[in-house]
Amino acid sequence: MRAVDLAIIVLFLVGMPLLGVWIGGRQRSATDYFVSERRIPWWVVCVSVVSAETSTLTVLSVPTIAYGGSMTFLSLAVGYLLGRVVVSFVLLPRYVAGDLVTAYGFLGERFGGGLRGTASVTFLVTRLLADGLRLFATAIPVKVVLAAYGVDASYWAIVVVLGLAMVVYSFLGGVRAVVWVDAVQMLWYVLGAVAVIVVLAGKLPAGWFPAAAEAGKFQVFDLAANPLTSPYAIVTALVGGAVLSMASHGADQLIVQRLMATRDVRAAQKALIASGVVVILQFGLFLVIGVLLWAFYRGANPITDLKLNTADELFASFIVNDMPSGLSGFVIAGILAAALSSSLGALASSTVTDLVQRVVRRPLSDAELFRQGRIWTVVWAGLLVVCAGLFASFTGRGNPIVEQGLSIAGFTYGALLGAFLLGLLFKRARQDDAIVAFGETVILMAFVILGVKFVGPDAVLTIDFSAATTGSKPLAYPWYTPLGVLATLLVGGLLSLRHKDDAPPGVEPTTRAA
Repeated sequence: MRAVDLAIIVLFLVGMPLLGVWIGGRQRSATDYFVSERRIPWWVVCVSVVSAETSTLTVLSVPTIAYGGSMTFLSLAVGYLLGRVVVSFVLLPRYVAGDLVTAYGFLGERFGGGLRGTASVTFLVTRLLADGLRLFATAIPVKVVLAAYGVDASYWAIVVVLGLAMVVYSFLGGVRAVVWVDAVQMLWYVLGAVAVIVVLAGKLPAGWFPAAAEAGKFQVFDLAANPLTSPYAIVTALVGGAVLSMASHGADQLIVQRLMATRDVRAAQKALIASGVVVILQFGLFLVIGVLLWAFYRGANPITDLKLNTADELFASFIVNDMPSGLSGFVIAGILAAALSSSLGALASSTVTDLVQRVVRRPLSDAELFRQGRIWTVVWAGLLVVCAGLFASFTGRGNPIVEQGLSIAGFTYGALLGAFLLGLLFKRARQDDAIVAFGETVILMAFVILGVKFVGPDAVLTIDFSAATTGSKPLAYPWYTPLGVLATLLVGGLLSLRHKDDAPPGVEPTTRAA
């Protein structure tokens, strides 16, 4: 790494927030701040959705999956596409046509404010954990870059700087700035990935392709693996991936907020389905990089042979040490671009419209909603930095961080999606039924993911917290969301049988776009 690389990275960290402020312009209302008055073109939203779900976890960790295994992760992306198609025709019409600000407004209309608040809090906690891990992942290549210059910066210091860069344009530019900056940043990191492939292609040993093929590196569909324990077995990837995508793109405000910024239902549907196709191509790009890295390093163990702290540092190490000057800085900036897709607007909008208005027990004026949105944008930025710092302190050498991030989603995604489906499929279900089912599912998933069990003659409760970040889980992570959905529907459906008549609409009004 040379001074020119560092200059490119600094220019990016300064320039992206300024670009966001310029694009966002002057925010005129809460609706403008939260959903950009529904004027963003569908293709921009499509790119923003891909950028929002990609993150540094994808850029750094997906190549690691191919390096240590094969390209079977791509089959999961096929499942993601199937799930998006379902969301496009089942849930999106109720959000966009319903003129809602958050996805959880639908739950308020169907069940009442109690479940709406429960779902919103669940989203906030899950998003805090997932994006805290995402911010920590971003600090990994930055730390490698600084170490190349002899600077031993702590992860805490790095995540604070990254958090400041993220909050600037989210605070001043609202969702319009976030979506358009997402589009620019995706173009940047895709071009960076292409540059890596070009450089790697010129450094590979003779006969690398037959060797990779013989090692099974190009395998996409795994028909032989155990579908219960292997995350990329064909059934697991397609079914689990589809249901996971239904939750992440139909019940997670991070994605739903972007889709609701389009002009109408048809535009939102085009944006969501097209994003599934783009994600497949993008995952393929990063998996190819992983295979090329395997050939370049001749399959060396990243920790014992290459002396890295974690396998997830492999890609960043190549960029810093083996990419030409100038290109190295451009690619590192691209990795940062994948991380700076902000969730702060989604966190703020859900907090204000789903929780604050419920607490104050009166309709807030547009000016109050706008002010509260900016306040909570800053609050959530601070919490994300703290969460990322804690992950840096405690994350071990378990599974690739992209799998850890998907495991975090498994705690609550099933309950969230299950609540939406319960409202659609069981007409008799009331709010109490849904809340009980929701809570039971979250507890169940804690038992499954954290390895909670009772041991000994006195049935002492033990919790294996390491199971959340290592490979010791008895069930493959793509099954977490389907299991949670089934548990929610089973409990909520059985409870709904107590009632003779269909449930009335939710008793509390929902917050709609102005």
